[in-house]
Amino acid sequence: MKPDRPSFSVVAERRFRLAGKAIIEQHNPYFLPVDQQREACERQGIPFVSFAHYDYLGLGQHPDVIDRARAELERLGAGVGASRLVGGERAGHRAFETELAEFLGVGDVMTLVSGYLVNVSLINFLMGPRDLVLIDELAHNSIFVGAKNGRYDHRTFAHNDMDDLQRQLEELRGQYRNVLVVVEGLYSMDGDIPDLPRLVELKDEHDAWLLVDEAHSYGVVGKTGRGLCEHYGIDPKRIELTVGTLSKSFVSSGGFVCAEKGVIDWFRFTLPGFVYSVGLSPATLGSAHGALAHLKAHPERVTRLHENSVYFRDAAQAAGLDTGAAIGYGVVPILFASPEQTMIASQALLENGIYAPPIVQIGVPKDQPRIRFFISAEHTRAEMDRAVEIVAGIVTGNDDARAPRSAAAGG
Repeated sequence: MKPDRPSFSVVAERRFRLAGKAIIEQHNPYFLPVDQQREACERQGIPFVSFAHYDYLGLGQHPDVIDRARAELERLGAGVGASRLVGGERAGHRAFETELAEFLGVGDVMTLVSGYLVNVSLINFLMGPRDLVLIDELAHNSIFVGAKNGRYDHRTFAHNDMDDLQRQLEELRGQYRNVLVVVEGLYSMDGDIPDLPRLVELKDEHDAWLLVDEAHSYGVVGKTGRGLCEHYGIDPKRIELTVGTLSKSFVSSGGFVCAEKGVIDWFRFTLPGFVYSVGLSPATLGSAHGALAHLKAHPERVTRLHENSVYFRDAAQAAGLDTGAAIGYGVVPILFASPEQTMIASQALLENGIYAPPIVQIGVPKDQPRIRFFISAEHTRAEMDRAVEIVAGIVTGNDDARAPRSAAAGG
């Protein structure tokens, strides 16, 4: 006789509670229909401001992007119909990849339909038995999922701790055939960057490969948005692999991998996430290409983003708020004493037409709840000042600062 087991729905409910269901039972700030929220604010005469979106350069509604997407949609239709290997290729795919590779200074670029898929597919494909993957402990979930799915060893090193990485390389390198070191270009939960010169030095010294996930740093870091290599003045071709996403600065969706041309040629015929999935749809490709063209023509947007990010970080710190390790490039978190305080602050912002959802339980340590503020080149100082004022009011207990303009703004 089979033992009694809980049903699937019961198991799911238990896991949901472990993940923090109680925190959102009073107020759920997630899955907010942003378009409806914007309309509700406008009906009340309250400007709607989002600090929740990755549109670092403020191009999501720009005519250059919309027009390019519309033109590709009207010219080619809604979808690509197949894997690019067997019928889904369009001329625009290679044109965009070539232009992006030239902009970033890499050998070649290959796009995939999901940025998450890039890491999951790439790491598992590259590494095999007798290989080791060394990952910064605060790297993105997609990197860890990719690393855990293979037949190789993987370990973490302390966040941005090059001494810990060096120690592990010295201790372990001789035991493995290949070693891959994986870091992010801009850490999306903390707003800090790694020491790329030291990373390059260590990987060269120990004959390792380096993969830098520049999902949040392309378009954000560097004088003209070319990423971590531009920031440090390092030739991008010294990095074996970089990956990026089209959903941040390029206001579209999908991901891409950068490497030497010969490596990319190999990937086009072998990388599972590319071979067994469709290519970017025409509208998706058009919007990303439009954003790239605008970024190249208007690097001053990157300058404005940097100025805004530093301004917000400094204003938050001046108000006594904890911004952690953020250096002032696009991502500036504000850390709170408890998940409950984080949720209260997020709701107070929303009641004033400012959308900035809390990060608790998932994605960050349980004792470090926060609200991530994604800063845009289009944010005004008045908008940033208001957000800081409201959050500071929660932290200090000054209710006057958080007084909502209209209770209806919360939707």
